[in-house]
Amino acid sequence: MKPFLRSQLERYAQRHGELDFLLSREDIMSDMAQFLKLSREHAEVTVIAGRYARLQQRESDLAAAQEMLADPDMADMAQEEIASAQRELAQLDAELQRLLLPRDPDDARNAFIEIRAGTGGDESALFAADLLRMYTRYAERQGWKAEIVSESPSELGGYKEVVVRIEGTGTDAASGVYGQLRFESGGHRVQRVPATETQGRIHTSACTVAVLAEPDEQEAIKINPSDLRIDTYRASGAGGQHINKTDSAVRITHIPTGIVAECQDGRSQHSNKAQALKVLTARIHEKDRSERAAKDAAERKGLIGSGDRSDRIRTYNFPQGRLTDHRINLTLYKLLAIMEGDLSEVVAALRAAREAEQLAELEVGVPA
Repeated sequence: MKPFLRSQLERYAQRHGELDFLLSREDIMSDMAQFLKLSREHAEVTVIAGRYARLQQRESDLAAAQEMLADPDMADMAQEEIASAQRELAQLDAELQRLLLPRDPDDARNAFIEIRAGTGGDESALFAADLLRMYTRYAERQGWKAEIVSESPSELGGYKEVVVRIEGTGTDAASGVYGQLRFESGGHRVQRVPATETQGRIHTSACTVAVLAEPDEQEAIKINPSDLRIDTYRASGAGGQHINKTDSAVRITHIPTGIVAECQDGRSQHSNKAQALKVLTARIHEKDRSERAAKDAAERKGLIGSGDRSDRIRTYNFPQGRLTDHRINLTLYKLLAIMEGDLSEVVAALRAAREAEQLAELEVGVPA
């Protein structure tokens, strides 16, 4: 293990002892807010300190086994112990590296996915529908819940724009929907023969995707009500008689930034307003995040990129059955399966690339 990582782990072990002491004090236990804050930190630190203690134990076991090699009667047993310790040490090293990486608190959140048709007319709108299907099928595979917040259908059955909310937990405690799907933001290009093409020519069209972390209720409340313009209107599209007879759809405009969010799929004006406010808050936060990312990019170019809509991140080539993610040079020849929601390999590769990038930044002392 590299020295800079071991020095960080030593600090975690020291902090673990400090937290044990603090949580045993009566004045801390009587202050519920402070107690809960320290308890949460203790839970996080305990995991890292515990794995580090195990690593130190296995290093000690390895050293003892290597000394045993000098005894012919113990050599075979020593070799087995050396192999076992080396395997576990490699696993612990990799696990601890991941645990030490900076965490984005938004990673544990649910997410809104915005898909907008771009160049390509009707074919782009149809591709937007395909992307929506891909993400909702992936959500189903993960045991997540997906619901459309707002939609602007096209004439041929696609979408000019659609926003879907995805709720669920990730494969680990610190990674929810946003943590797994955040790298989907950017430009998605498709190459295929459109259904409307009579001469079999391959067309290229594009959609843009933005993945937004869903804010909590308190963040939504922080927006100054005087900065908002709220309009109600009669929703269009499917939904039965109720949705056509009441002005239940809500559009909210944040006047200082001009950012707009709307919701029409709820059964009441109240629920639509609450959902639209969450989308609006998420978009405002994403604007701030993008501006910070652009500033960071001026100093260094990240492998994954900023997630800006203008970044062309991926190509879906249907004639070749190929998906290519241009940021990490990943090419997979399983496009049909991916379009049915088999995104796990892509998501894992992007997260691994980001972790490698963060680890390199840690080593040279550059903030992630």
